[in-house]
Amino acid sequence: MSPPADTANPPASPHLLLRALRGAGPQGASVAQLLAQLPGVPRRTAQRWLAQCVEAGQARAIGAGRGRRYVAVRAMPPPAAVHQVRESAESSWSTDDLPSGLALSPEGREVWAYVSQPLTARAPVGYQRDWIDGYVPGRIFYLPEPVRRQLHAMGRTPDEQAPAGTYSRAVLDRLLIDLSWASSHLEGNTYSRLDTRELIRHGTAAEGKARIETQMILNHKAAIELLVDASAQPGPPFSRYLLMNLHATLAENLLPNPADEGRVRQHAVDIGQSVFRPLDAPQVLDELVDVLIAKANAIADPFEQAFFMMVHLPYLQPFADINKRTSRLAANLPLFRANLCPLTFVDVPPELYARAMLGVCEMGRVELLRDLLVWAYERSTQEYVAIRQTLAEPDPLRLAWRQLIKDTVHAVVTRPGADAVGLVKQAVAAHVPGPERAAVQALILDELRRLHEGVLARYRLRPGQWRDWIAAQGCY
Repeated sequence: MSPPADTANPPASPHLLLRALRGAGPQGASVAQLLAQLPGVPRRTAQRWLAQCVEAGQARAIGAGRGRRYVAVRAMPPPAAVHQVRESAESSWSTDDLPSGLALSPEGREVWAYVSQPLTARAPVGYQRDWIDGYVPGRIFYLPEPVRRQLHAMGRTPDEQAPAGTYSRAVLDRLLIDLSWASSHLEGNTYSRLDTRELIRHGTAAEGKARIETQMILNHKAAIELLVDASAQPGPPFSRYLLMNLHATLAENLLPNPADEGRVRQHAVDIGQSVFRPLDAPQVLDELVDVLIAKANAIADPFEQAFFMMVHLPYLQPFADINKRTSRLAANLPLFRANLCPLTFVDVPPELYARAMLGVCEMGRVELLRDLLVWAYERSTQEYVAIRQTLAEPDPLRLAWRQLIKDTVHAVVTRPGADAVGLVKQAVAAHVPGPERAAVQALILDELRRLHEGVLARYRLRPGQWRDWIAAQGCY
């Protein structure tokens, strides 16, 4: 007579289950996959062992329901082993090079140690759909509650109760420079912050720089303006339209095939210096873009929402290129809408950001990126809270008719031979109620009188257009 299932295979034990889990690599395994390696072990017994491993910190669960997977947590190697890993890695960048004030968590150090190994020591891994399928907004959080509370305390602004997007519009001139420069720097762009300021404010390209670097900065500027405008729109923050147009704006004139701008890729891609292999089925990518947007919109907390986009958009790699840039800017949209300080990525070391993203893609681990987020956001808020405190209270009329003012100034300047006052009157009459027309018309004329090279970006104008208008228009 056969013994009961629990004792039919005496060697089976939690230790064998943990060994099987470790053998599954960074992508982990489902209960069904583990049971296939442990014949005779009942499902309930395996689930009990897994719960014990999770409680002991030997494993962690990802996802929920049928999509749940378990990943073995590697023990932190001793200092000598960490040093050995660093010496054998393809990059000499080490934790000694971390910026001041950035202390990695034990989990972040585990990710660091793994992705610092040579490519040959890291197991090839593909996209794991159950990671995003298992994410349940409001029940699963990549940012624990104490971290979210800390971020909210750091990012709070005087415009907390103002209409969505008020704060980002108030600091737009500085935001365009900081975020364009820092995000481009993470991609290897060699423009300095001063170079970036001259390009954005005056349209002056830096000498000795490649055209691709200039284009990258200008694309960032246009993409940030797109997001700031979108932040005031009602409804869910993310949409397919917004995501595709954000990518198209960042990708303009930078991709080998212009047809790839703003569309889900139709071909396979490889990630340089990584063992991660993204999906290559266009139909599945297309479907998962909608899943990503729906999950992001269902997240209530703006920081969790931002971090979700930072994690899952680059992990999915829906575009032929420029996925990380798109994710960094998209992550700012929830912060813009909540009138929180932006995340500019200023002073973030490119090597650290790259390793954090390797942890996401190769291990399905967010801890190193989370450590980086908290440090980087503190850097951003230190500057922007001080900036906002020095700004004057916005004129409510100018704020209410901001878009009309910008559009009308643009229309006037780009028609140098036309009657400026007539164009302003026509625009105001078409859009502004009678009682406010005179005041709005005066505001627009005042903007035209004060127009100079340093504010042209605000109106989507180039220096040449402004000079042509000055030459043709004269006094008005």
